[in-house]
Amino acid sequence: MSELNTSQNLQQGDATVSPAHPEAAKDAEASLWADAWRSLRRNPWFIISGILLVVMITMALFPQLFTSTDPRDCQLVRSRQSPSAEHWFGTDIQGCDYFARVIYGARNSIAIGAVVVLGTLFIGIILGLLAGYFGKIVDTVISRAGDMIFAVPYILGAIVFLNVIDSRGVWEVTLVLIIFTWPTQMRLMRSSVLAVVNSEYVMAARAMGAGHLTIMRRHILPNALGPVLGYSGLFVGIMIAAEAALTFLGVGLELPAISWGLQLNQAQGYIQQHTYLVVFPMIFVGLTVFAFMAMGDAVRDAIDPKSKKK
Repeated sequence: MSELNTSQNLQQGDATVSPAHPEAAKDAEASLWADAWRSLRRNPWFIISGILLVVMITMALFPQLFTSTDPRDCQLVRSRQSPSAEHWFGTDIQGCDYFARVIYGARNSIAIGAVVVLGTLFIGIILGLLAGYFGKIVDTVISRAGDMIFAVPYILGAIVFLNVIDSRGVWEVTLVLIIFTWPTQMRLMRSSVLAVVNSEYVMAARAMGAGHLTIMRRHILPNALGPVLGYSGLFVGIMIAAEAALTFLGVGLELPAISWGLQLNQAQGYIQQHTYLVVFPMIFVGLTVFAFMAMGDAVRDAIDPKSKKK
């Protein structure tokens, strides 16, 4: 009898740590994020990109900390002055202090990238979760809708739509970019859900009578978010570059807005004579895009060890 009780206790103990048990799945997920954080802290690119992002985001939120000059204080008599002790980055075509314009330009450029990613995340996570979990007709309808939009290059689609909008501000550019880029996040989320939807802990939750919403919220979503969140850092950088490219082509933001793309657009006729008008905003665009993409790479590699380069 003692041996029988011992055997039963061992079996019960095994059940409590089995991956099929929902609580064990939660513990495994918590361990995954803890391991990811430990990996990130040892990654020098994560530290470098984190420092750059703190500087750039602080610049966007609190530009007064970096310059006390009004970026709209423009005097034509000092138009296109070269960099000097008085004007570190020189002055632009309207005679505005270029350093102040570059500092204040961070706000709109980073805001567009961040809001586009938040919008595509919201749409992509919901639709990808539904498509991957329910499959069949739900998956077919959502996937084909995404494929129709994905078939149009987002830059081309944005050019066409923005070209017919009379007033192009931050929200107009952001909305158009969300419309043409959400299928990327949806596809990634769908793939992540398909990888876990038939896992043992999901099947155990179903056997215990959990409803669809509970299973998706408590068991599938936390285990499928990793790759999507890892890609989001990369995507912010891509969208910042997209805004700069659209504005440079003349279909993005319009004056009196201030952004790096607008500065590049206004400087394109003076590249040879006044190269600094292109160099300074391009440096800030490059550093910001690099920081977001390096951060995204580091997070992706920490969450998904299989993606690490050997």
